[in-house]
Amino acid sequence: MGIDDPYPLAPEHREAYARDGFVRLPGVFDAATLARFRPELSAKVALLNTLHLPMEERTTYEKAFLQVMNLWTKSEVARQFVFGRRLARVAGELMGVGGVRLYHDQALYKEPGGGHTPWHADQYYWPLATDHCCTAWVPLQETPLEMGPLAFSAGSHRVEVGRDLSISDESEAGMAAALEKAALPMVEEPFALGGVSFHSGWTFHPAGPNRTDRTREVMTVIYMDADMRLAAPRNRNQEIDRETWCPGAAVGERIETPLNPVLYP
Repeated sequence: MGIDDPYPLAPEHREAYARDGFVRLPGVFDAATLARFRPELSAKVALLNTLHLPMEERTTYEKAFLQVMNLWTKSEVARQFVFGRRLARVAGELMGVGGVRLYHDQALYKEPGGGHTPWHADQYYWPLATDHCCTAWVPLQETPLEMGPLAFSAGSHRVEVGRDLSISDESEAGMAAALEKAALPMVEEPFALGGVSFHSGWTFHPAGPNRTDRTREVMTVIYMDADMRLAAPRNRNQEIDRETWCPGAAVGERIETPLNPVLYP
C-alpha cells in the first residue's frame, strides 16, 4: 500500500464518480504511509503559512482553513507524496483519460475553532479547456464530523447554476438554496484513517467548522488530463491561476510547463 502501488479501483467506483461527481475510497493509505509524510507536510505548512490573524478578525474564507500551495516545490518529501502514482492512477481511471498531469497541490489545514468552508466549485478558479480535472482530498488523520470533513452535493457537476461564484458568503447562501431546489442530496460523512475522496472540478462541496481541539490536516492534489489545454481566463481568479500555476502556457495550447509535470503513466 505504498505511495506508488496501484489501488484496486472497482467498476462501482468509476460509476459513482461519473454519476455523482465524486467518490470516497476506503483504505487508500495505511497508517504507516501517512505517518511517513504527515510530519514533513505539517512542518512545511507551519513554516510557509502567512495567515496569523486572530480568528475573530478573519474573513469567512480565512476562517475556513490555512492554505499553502505547491509544497512539492519546497520539500523532497512533499514532492514524493504529490508525485505518488497511486493517487494519480486513480485520478486518471476515474476521469477516463490516458494520462494525468499536475495542476497544483495545496494543504488545507482547518484550525481548532476554524469556520465552515462555503459551498463552491473549484473549477470556477481554473482556466482549463475541459472538465477532465479532479481533486484528491487526503485527510492525514481520522476526520470525524465535528472536525469538518469535506461534504458533497451528489450530481451537482451536471448543474450549471453557480458556476460564476467564488468561494464566499454569497456562494454559501446562493448554492445552498439552488442545490436544495434541484433536490440534489448532500453527502457528509466522517473519513476513517486512510480514506480519500476524489471530486471533479464542477462538483459543489462545503465543509463544516472544526469544533475539536485538534487541527484538521488535509493534503490535496489537483490533477488534469495530460492533454489539457489552457482556456482563455473568464475571470480575474482564472487569470491569477494562469499566471501562478501555468506560467508560460499559451491559450489554446497544451499546458506543458515545469510546474505541470505528467504524473501518470
